[in-house]
Amino acid sequence: MKLIVAIIQDKDSNRLSGALVKSNFRATKLASTGGFLRAGNTTFMIGVDDNQVETVLGVIRSSCKVREQLVTPVTPMSGTTDSYLPLPVEVQVGGATVFVLPVDRFEHF
Repeated sequence: MKLIVAIIQDKDSNRLSGALVKSNFRATKLASTGGFLRAGNTTFMIGVDDNQVETVLGVIRSSCKVREQLVTPVTPMSGTTDSYLPLPVEVQVGGATVFVLPVDRFEHF
């Protein structure tokens, strides 16, 4: 048995949730916050048999897309800010960060 932990952007959350239900996979959905953009994320925890891992990864891959987003950098903490002009920068966001972990024991009460 494996535990799949998938951290995705909030924009993809409903699409992935629906795709998992449609494919007959149960998941626990948790609200989380990303460190880079401090933006809202959703973390899915999905327990599956070893032979179902690739199927779940395919569902995640097809539901979570990488996109470009404009972000304004934060003001520098040191030095003068007189000449600092925060211009928006385009960065890649979205997709999924996925961990597949072995499960030694599973209990359901």
